[in-house]
Amino acid sequence: MREHASPFIESLGIQVAQAGDGAARLMAMVDRNHLNFHGYAHGSFIFALADEAFALACNSRGPAVARSVSLEFFSPVREGQLLEAVAREVYLGRRTSTYTVEVRSNGVLVALFTGTAYRLGDTALPEGPHERE
Repeated sequence: MREHASPFIESLGIQVAQAGDGAARLMAMVDRNHLNFHGYAHGSFIFALADEAFALACNSRGPAVARSVSLEFFSPVREGQLLEAVAREVYLGRRTSTYTVEVRSNGVLVALFTGTAYRLGDTALPEGPHERE
């Protein structure tokens, strides 16, 4: 299980605050290197933050790869704003799992990511209630 960010994510200044048990929380400060030509945080920066939270959450259940993802942007983000991405498991099956990632700044929802992962191998499901496919 990965409990830390990849080298790519670290190069963006994204930090892992928590990861495990189908959840993750990451933080990132938007700096001038993360801005688009309008002066807002680039969508790909926000996507990378949310995608890494998704990856850490789904891989905490065993090896998994993304099957499909989507991201909705709600509010622009400026330089100097702190972003927090919180991933939570909404479905855990034998072969797939689905997660939502809320990206917030100062309590305001700026983006919502949804991702479904394909679970590799025959990893046993954790104890507790969950859906079966």
